[in-house]
Amino acid sequence: MTQNFKIKSGSFSVRMVSRKQKRVWKYVEEGSVLRLKSYLRKHRDLDVNFSQGKRERSPLHLACCLGDDAVLRLLLKHGADVLQRDRKGDTALHVAVNRALKHGKTAYDDLVVPLKKSCPEALNASNRAGVTPQDLLNWSKHTETAENMSRPSERDTEKEWMEKLFDECEDEFFETFGVYDADDFLPVDDDEEDFGDWADRIRKEYFDKKHAEAQRLVSSSSGHRKRKSRQEREQEEKSNKELHEKLQREHEEYLARAARKEEETRQGKKRRYDERCAATFAGASSSGGTKLSYSDIPWPAPRGTVEEMLDVMLHGVDRKDVPVFRKMLRKQQALWHPDKFAQRCEARLEEKDKQRILDTVTALSQELNRLAQSLRT
Repeated sequence: MTQNFKIKSGSFSVRMVSRKQKRVWKYVEEGSVLRLKSYLRKHRDLDVNFSQGKRERSPLHLACCLGDDAVLRLLLKHGADVLQRDRKGDTALHVAVNRALKHGKTAYDDLVVPLKKSCPEALNASNRAGVTPQDLLNWSKHTETAENMSRPSERDTEKEWMEKLFDECEDEFFETFGVYDADDFLPVDDDEEDFGDWADRIRKEYFDKKHAEAQRLVSSSSGHRKRKSRQEREQEEKSNKELHEKLQREHEEYLARAARKEEETRQGKKRRYDERCAATFAGASSSGGTKLSYSDIPWPAPRGTVEEMLDVMLHGVDRKDVPVFRKMLRKQQALWHPDKFAQRCEARLEEKDKQRILDTVTALSQELNRLAQSLRT
């Protein structure tokens, strides 16, 4: 029997999930479709329609964020609810369509098609901003979103801006800074406007503007269309221009904030990497001490590729300054040289993880050597 309930405390609520549901989340996050399949077969009564994190996403939302169609189909087979909403009111189909807008037809076929087939009514499910997945699909096809309420000269400008907005909106903020960081499980700070809040507000302003224009047209029509005066046309053009400038200005401010946040995140990863290296390697000997598993090794990016590890360990060094860059590179080569690593740590490695650790160290060392060799050519 699973648990999925809320404990209210102050101005926020914490969703509790069972240990089994946390295991499901872990397998979805890792993309371990075979393990997930086996686990769900073993626990057939397990409810996969739970939510986790401050964004209140379900496993199905997570699978769409990660673009994992195999996990998505498996969750649907085990009763995942396409209409379940996250904190923003988005269904999994909203997330899938947003991803398809950025990644194209493959993402559409892998994610949107099976969700539509499983739950056709989800196409018309509105989120808190009043946007449906069908609206997003219509935008992607460059159709008009407000029944010809704006003049042709204005539609091109607004369409271009909306394309920019939704190009950023595919949980783009989450991919840049980590889809599910540690702070994903902290209480929600409703006073701080994040990118999702900002995007919802901008969309609401856009639709409110279109609705107001529609009401004005209806009220001014009494048997025949009233010709607008020159002053009215100029006032409307001024209003539209001011709205567009405001949207563009806020969009640029968001990009600047996002760039600062990304730099802070990368600096934080580099700082934590240096601290863990000092704690693990300083004074380490080949015998004695606490045993080290794979997760205990101070990898620059524990779940990342070798290239992502290099990006963390060499962050902050100007690669155009060759002497300084070469000096930093040599320091990292010495740290991860397979023989030197073995002298420091081999006897302390957990036997079950030993080969995997040594293989990763070798791959990391080879990539550092390749980069050093490229400086000589």
